[in-house]
Amino acid sequence: MKPETRLEIAALHDLTIDQLIAKYEDVFDEECRSRHRRYLLRRIAWRLQVNDEGGLSVEARQRARQLAMNADVRVTAPRPEALKTLRRVPPQEDGYTDWDPRLPPPGNYVERLHKGRMVRVLVLTDGFEFEGKRFRSLTAIAKEVSGCSYNGFVFFRLGRKPE
Repeated sequence: MKPETRLEIAALHDLTIDQLIAKYEDVFDEECRSRHRRYLLRRIAWRLQVNDEGGLSVEARQRARQLAMNADVRVTAPRPEALKTLRRVPPQEDGYTDWDPRLPPPGNYVERLHKGRMVRVLVLTDGFEFEGKRFRSLTAIAKEVSGCSYNGFVFFRLGRKPE
């Protein structure tokens, strides 16, 4: 970056909000709709650097535009129930409809070698069994085995839910 551009960016910090807005409008050739100081500082500094060193290539801009057009835009926050993981419930007549797909079906085992010790957990319809004790979650078993707070699915390397 040229020394003049560095000095110009450094001088931005001494400007008032109204002066930053005027500078923004001068640099971007459009009306400024923000009065947020840090935002204006960063945007103006970015534009000054682009003007000095050059911006993205035509191909990169086209690819970014293409990605932006194909991306799903979230306009509202997810509902709390959408953030909850599937709960383990006893099987329904039609099968394990509410069963977390990361888990094997009840009656199967989840295994992991941890510090030379094979940890083998029996999956039940309403929890898990490890060394003759029942647990409600894999996380509780992971904590019992390791002594640390682990996510049970991460500890047993069960992966993500399929989309």
